[in-house]
Amino acid sequence: MPRSDLADLTAFVAIADNRSFRAAALRLGVTPSALSHTMRQLEERLGVRLLHRTTRSVSLTDAGLRLIEQLRPAISRITGALENLEEQRHHPFGHLRIHATPMAAVAVIAPVWGRFLSTYPEVQLEVEVDEAPVDIVAKGFDAGIGNRDRAAADMIAIRVMGPMKVAIVGAPGYFARRRPPRTPEDLARHSCVQFRRPASGAVFEWPFVRNGKSLRVSVQGQVMVNSPDLAVRAAVDGLGIAYTLEGLAELSLRSGQLIRVLEDSSPCFEGLFLYYHGQRQVPAALRALIDMVRTAGRSAPIGRSPENPFTEKSAEAKQRLSGRDHGRAE
Repeated sequence: MPRSDLADLTAFVAIADNRSFRAAALRLGVTPSALSHTMRQLEERLGVRLLHRTTRSVSLTDAGLRLIEQLRPAISRITGALENLEEQRHHPFGHLRIHATPMAAVAVIAPVWGRFLSTYPEVQLEVEVDEAPVDIVAKGFDAGIGNRDRAAADMIAIRVMGPMKVAIVGAPGYFARRRPPRTPEDLARHSCVQFRRPASGAVFEWPFVRNGKSLRVSVQGQVMVNSPDLAVRAAVDGLGIAYTLEGLAELSLRSGQLIRVLEDSSPCFEGLFLYYHGQRQVPAALRALIDMVRTAGRSAPIGRSPENPFTEKSAEAKQRLSGRDHGRAE
């Protein structure tokens, strides 16, 4: 059916309901003369008269009565579907797909997903965890969470976690055998949990700050991992000292499974951002998740701080960023 026919039939139903061109035109937001012209065109296309018109009244012909009886259920279903869609626009529901770095999944999604899903039981949440950047639009994700540099120039980037403090940690049992380090250089005498960057395979040097200056320390140890979470677990198990983020070690520090050292030399790195395509309507489920993670996240000013040491820009991202700005911040 041509789109014009559907619009004309909707106008016909409005006239039949109101028995008045003026009242129907007011309901549809058009002029009575335009509505009269629309009905003349519809009758000419159908080859039958649908309305009796006088200067004082409007009534339906027999053909018009038969047509309106068949149209009402269909128009009612269409109206109901549109009203339902409008309601759903404000009510979170459906499948919500998020792409996140491993750190973002643990630090941003995991703390709120229980409350989110209990608050919005009609939402199905899918979280795909991967260190490598992806085109979230091409892959069908509603949003991504990670470093700000993952957001393309035409995307909205929303801070969901403030700058993250580094934590150098070890188990009480480990420090019972070895004196805790007092300076970053003391780490040379310790067994450290080494970290291999997932993308490049390079072994991570530990960044520190002393007297306002940055320094990097190469460490040694019997264990090497490529997961920040696994580094924390290795430290809990007494395998050595781990370099991690405060948020990832927080529970183990509170429970006494880990002890923090070198806090005065531990830097603070840029936080995490949720990003999505800025030229699309934001689904209600995504908006609800954004509101919840922003409320739960640690508030902090959006200043420039050193890059997160546990992630790497891909070559593609570096090339993209060299020629244009980051995504827009909301």
